[in-house]
Amino acid sequence: MYKTVKSVLDILAAFIILLFLFPLLILITAILYCQNSGQPFFRQERPGYLERPFLVIKFKSMADKRDVAGNLLPDNERMTKFGIFLRKTSIDELPQLYNVLKGEMSIVGPRPLLFKYLPLYSENQRRRHDVKPGITGWAQVNGRNSISWTKKLEYDVYYVDHQSFAFDIKILWMTVLKVLRREGINQSPERPMQPFNGRN
Repeated sequence: MYKTVKSVLDILAAFIILLFLFPLLILITAILYCQNSGQPFFRQERPGYLERPFLVIKFKSMADKRDVAGNLLPDNERMTKFGIFLRKTSIDELPQLYNVLKGEMSIVGPRPLLFKYLPLYSENQRRRHDVKPGITGWAQVNGRNSISWTKKLEYDVYYVDHQSFAFDIKILWMTVLKVLRREGINQSPERPMQPFNGRN
């Protein structure tokens, strides 16, 4: 029952937030358009609900710098100062409200990860895809990038099993506090987040 109501609440909330933040989003888009040669957004295919593919959208926080062979440089060499600010404040996630409007994501749910991780999940970890992915989630308010992948996925499955309106409100409130305090963020140009390898 709540899953049906949640979809409606997600779309209403996304619309209201986008309307309220429209001037800020336009300003950031304009800055990134100038910084990134007309490409303000990062788009990537991710597995969503029931592992169905969709294009997640974020503000672009890294430049497309390449070496002499044409290969992209490491993340720590491509991260821009403005991009660091966007990540630390979680503003880079705001374009995902468009994914919410399209019904591909929820405001709250397990974060959409990479397709290459799917074969590495245990059967239990794979259950994280039994609900729509979210902009924020239980793992994000319990350590975000400062906890292990194993713990993150454990939190994701816990959310799947305990999803409720009250739980979502709790996560949203904790998200606001985490963002304001900038807690649980260790991803930086000097210390990028390590990829999931099935064990970490």
